[in-house]
Amino acid sequence: MLKNYGDYDSYFEDTMKAGHYENDKKSVDIMIRSSQDVVKDLLSYGVDFKRDENGELAFTREGAHSTKRILFHEDITGKEITSKLLAAVQKLPNVTLLEHTTMVDIICRENVCYGAVIRHADGTLEKVAADYTVFATGGVGGLYRHSTNFRHLTGDALAVSIRHHIDLKDINYIQIHPTTLYSEKPEDRSFLISESVRGEGAKLYDKNMNRFVNELLPRDLLTEAILAQMEKDQTEFVWEDLRTIPEDELKSHFPNIVEHCREMGYDVTKECIPVVPAQHYFMGGIKVNHRSRTSMEQLYAVGETACNGVHGKNRLASNSLLESLVFAKRAAKDMQLNYPLLRKDETVIESVDLDNYANEELLEESYKKQVLNEIDKANQSSKSA
Repeated sequence: MLKNYGDYDSYFEDTMKAGHYENDKKSVDIMIRSSQDVVKDLLSYGVDFKRDENGELAFTREGAHSTKRILFHEDITGKEITSKLLAAVQKLPNVTLLEHTTMVDIICRENVCYGAVIRHADGTLEKVAADYTVFATGGVGGLYRHSTNFRHLTGDALAVSIRHHIDLKDINYIQIHPTTLYSEKPEDRSFLISESVRGEGAKLYDKNMNRFVNELLPRDLLTEAILAQMEKDQTEFVWEDLRTIPEDELKSHFPNIVEHCREMGYDVTKECIPVVPAQHYFMGGIKVNHRSRTSMEQLYAVGETACNGVHGKNRLASNSLLESLVFAKRAAKDMQLNYPLLRKDETVIESVDLDNYANEELLEESYKKQVLNEIDKANQSSKSA
């Protein structure tokens, strides 16, 4: 977050530099200036960020940040935030949560969204009318061999957008996290070895245990260096050494990393661990404006599936959580402001034939192919530009 306004220029430059200066400058400005307000919201919901000995918020540094400005909770900050937000939502009397439910399509006509078709856990389909619809479907990690994402995140909202001619942006801007714990099992979700570990002093070694790179490079540059070293060494991973961090700090700041590595057979206080780059974050996505509106009326997109340009070509560490919170709040405020202009049409809902979505497996494969094809097209276009 923006600790104080004296850090604004530095934070802005760090974000722009990481994004190769392809960022939307207004989006970056909105995110940084809104950060303190969003943190106040999180604290009011009970999010337990680390405090220093004086009770003040503690900050850590991650790769490509020029100073310590990142709030954290042990090494599971995302889980801490989402669990407290979920708990707050569960208390709201006007919210119904449908778990294990899949969005299979939106319901629209003449570029206006009126709701969605969903599939329940038992396979039954349902049409849901909605005043506003928000895509918050996450990234595309399920399309890749190594990914820190859950396997079911395959970019379905992107496929739906392609199907209905909703604008996309930078769909081939896909970030690879440089360091995830290597596993031979393709079904495993790649376990992230946090950037904060390198920010606190962890080192990277080749197969001969020689350091080969500056560990605090931006993620894309560090990933390139690791992949190049793997190719040179003819290995499937490189080594990361956490023993450079004092043991008490390691166990207090990164308890979940220490424990997960132990479960996988590694004692990080005594030995190096094998790490490999993995798909981690999707900078591109469904194109939205500064209020998170898509090119279709009454349809918004927030979080990783959306692209407001804040990250540019490469995301600066930890900006994703902040960006999601800032622009989700802006979406909510925009819906509230424009509610009197809402358009409804029950005939659109009634006209949807659920039989078109009966073959779940065929639809899933179709969506995956559409997204991968669109990414390939964007890559080819970038190469020829």
